[in-house]
Amino acid sequence: MSNESAPGFDAADKATWRQIIETYRQSSLPRAIWQLTNTLVPYAAVWALMYFSIAVSWWLAVPLAILAGGLLVRIFIIFHDCGHGSYFNSPRANDTLGFITGVLTFTPYYHWRWEHAIHHGTAAHLDKRGTGDIWTMTVQEYLESSRWQRFAYRLSRNPFVLFVLAPLFVFLLMQRVPKPKASTRERHSVWWTNLSILLVAIVMSKIFGIGEYLLLQLMVTAVSGAIGIWLFYVQHQFEDVYWERGENWDYAAAALQGSSYYKLPKVLQWFSGNIGFHHIHHLSARIPNYNLQKCHEADPLFQRVRPITFFASFRSMTLRLWDEQNRQLIGYRRLRQLRKQLAAANKAGAAAI
Repeated sequence: MSNESAPGFDAADKATWRQIIETYRQSSLPRAIWQLTNTLVPYAAVWALMYFSIAVSWWLAVPLAILAGGLLVRIFIIFHDCGHGSYFNSPRANDTLGFITGVLTFTPYYHWRWEHAIHHGTAAHLDKRGTGDIWTMTVQEYLESSRWQRFAYRLSRNPFVLFVLAPLFVFLLMQRVPKPKASTRERHSVWWTNLSILLVAIVMSKIFGIGEYLLLQLMVTAVSGAIGIWLFYVQHQFEDVYWERGENWDYAAAALQGSSYYKLPKVLQWFSGNIGFHHIHHLSARIPNYNLQKCHEADPLFQRVRPITFFASFRSMTLRLWDEQNRQLIGYRRLRQLRKQLAAANKAGAAAI
């Protein structure tokens, strides 16, 4: 499942990919409108079906809530593109749609855009971890940590915590409060989003009943959040991922080697809004999601990145720590082997003295 390291880029390579991505940075109003139509209309229809289904049986509502969660992932990708200014040519149109889809996904538009821009500027940079990423420790950092820090780290990387509890915490609680460093506009984005979510919840509760709406919304958010966190995890947590420090960090390498090409079945690619072409997205965040596949296929240069397939991607859950010496993510089993090797080397050194 490894993501094969792309060969080093010379000046010709960089000129080539810059020219190619420039072509695909252009937004398309017809494609954007069509994607909005085939996403928002089904999402509204599924909520309508859930309204009628709960009068018959909650067992009918559960698969519909799962479907709604999948559609909400696609809505989030549209929101995500608006945040990058890529979905429409018009900044005002991007901001307006970004706010609306932000309310649907429980994500404050300007606040998220600010944090996500930091992620794009620091992805795969070991010295700039901590904003918009998944907590990743190096082997050395882990070995030097206290028992409590190791416990906290293991807990944070536990699949149940990472893909069940964390998404609910992020989308229901953490997104409701602005970060201390947020600007006035970003703080206001949080408050206006919170107010809008409350108004939507009041209206939906009048229609469905407060208990019914909250339970359905919880299921939809849990499904979409779990899928979203999983996609983000696979995109940056794989065995031969690129991480680098200081001036050795390189933008193109961070994109093509530090972001995966997650090759999904067509139906899952549709629901995830082509975000599996994450190596292309990190080369240029201004490429709208509906152009990512075409850009990837435009030149063999991009296809040097070996895809991570759906079933192979589950191995990434066993990877926990960045081994700087061997330049790969490893699991706890490999860590135990490294510790034994280190202990044996220290013992041999002491004996020699």
